[in-house]
Amino acid sequence: METLIENEPRTLCRVDEITDGGAKGFPPAPGGFNGLVAWRRGEEIRVWVNSCPHIGTPLDWTPDKFMTRDGKYILCATHGAAFAPDSGLCLLGPCEGDYLTAVKHEIKDGLIVVAAEAGL
Repeated sequence: METLIENEPRTLCRVDEITDGGAKGFPPAPGGFNGLVAWRRGEEIRVWVNSCPHIGTPLDWTPDKFMTRDGKYILCATHGAAFAPDSGLCLLGPCEGDYLTAVKHEIKDGLIVVAAEAGL
């Protein structure tokens, strides 16, 4: 079992482990409920809480299946809400005008790093 030092930053993955234009999910922090989703376009990375603002369900029903078929939007599998992956803005669906919750992150030596409590 993994033991974390309190407030120790959490490494999600290497940037190059996310397909350009794709997204990847991560489990919640220990003791947390919501996982995270990281999206990549080139060197641009965004990290969001994996929770639809409409009713709080995870965005993916199958691991790492976040993007629409054309790769333009993050899609909520529950109600079909479509989010701009670079801003988190819901453009279509029951939460139109709302945003995904952004997670502060850093890129350190090619790794995506978030605070230990990210997603709590």
